[in-house]
Amino acid sequence: MNDMDELRAWMILLRTPGLGPGGLRERLAAANNDIAQVLARLQQLRSLGAPARAWLQQPDEALLASDMEWLAQPAHRLLRCTEADFPPQLDNIPQPPTALFVVGDASLLLYPQVAIVGARNASTGGLAHARAFALALAQAGFAITSGMADGIDGAAHLAALDNGVPTLAVIGTGPDRVYPRKHHLLTKRIAERGALISEFPPGTAARADHFPRRNRLIAGLSLGTLVVEAGLQSGSLITARLAAEQGREVFALPGSIHNPLARGCHRLIRDGARLVETAAEIIETLAPAARMLGGELAARLVANDDGNVGEQLVGTDHGTHFGAHSGLSKDPEYRRLWDELGHETATLDELVQRTGQSAAVVSSLLLMLELEAKVETLPGNRYQRLSGS
Repeated sequence: MNDMDELRAWMILLRTPGLGPGGLRERLAAANNDIAQVLARLQQLRSLGAPARAWLQQPDEALLASDMEWLAQPAHRLLRCTEADFPPQLDNIPQPPTALFVVGDASLLLYPQVAIVGARNASTGGLAHARAFALALAQAGFAITSGMADGIDGAAHLAALDNGVPTLAVIGTGPDRVYPRKHHLLTKRIAERGALISEFPPGTAARADHFPRRNRLIAGLSLGTLVVEAGLQSGSLITARLAAEQGREVFALPGSIHNPLARGCHRLIRDGARLVETAAEIIETLAPAARMLGGELAARLVANDDGNVGEQLVGTDHGTHFGAHSGLSKDPEYRRLWDELGHETATLDELVQRTGQSAAVVSSLLLMLELEAKVETLPGNRYQRLSGS
């Protein structure tokens, strides 16, 4: 089976009514990840529901042709759970996805991420908090992840984009749809400078039940979730609950007792979320998990600088751990960055120019150095060796 036939088989199965990600993952495991074998078995299975049997016997060729056309476009990818660079953070969440449709830089899914979520009708102060926390966390080396909704989500994405740092948007529609419609420009900017991620095939419209499914991916991709403002009925509380259930950290900003958009955050704090007032508190809390993920991630990025990691994994225990520290100090890319950094301050862009490495590689390596207390971040997004390093 060639690559196009394999992709076609994937799309047939992903569109099979009633199959679901869990059912497909189980069948893939039983077939040693052979998608052609899974498709052949299901086409002969009579216990499936009538809609599934009808689709498998005679799939809509026009729809599949449209899917293949979408996948053939630049920066479009179907990232499958059988691939080496599928994000390991998602392997152990409840109902892990079988595949993700990605527009943009798929390697960003391997970054240590922090989710910033909150109210759609956020206050001016809440929007300012979202921007400030997103910028500070991004400057510390975390990618900012959210759901591209109005309000807090959009403010967090924009803060990252406006400062040239990665942001990921997990959406509740197909990857070719824009929701809300007002976010056409934001969608375009994220696709160009970050990544749009969807579990839903092209053409899928927004539905209310899609957004809790999207929220589990936001929580699962991120080491921690920060809720900036939220009413008691906010969907952000669902994301926070899912993050806690997945063993991730949950952070909440306190607010005035007279502000209805603070009540959701106060409930989270009463239920065990960490009350935070500065981004530094989040960075300190997430440092151990980021160090574990960062070691594997930096090795992957260095192994193949083109963003398509493929099979070149270093020390991966895929799906059970983020991996131990990978001995990065012996890597020539690490040594080159360390030498170019010297004892003078330098910006990320300056280090990219000096080393000839991509911004993704340099950012990941700097995060590792910072977490190991060898480098500090200074105002103006500048980096400097710590004395004694």
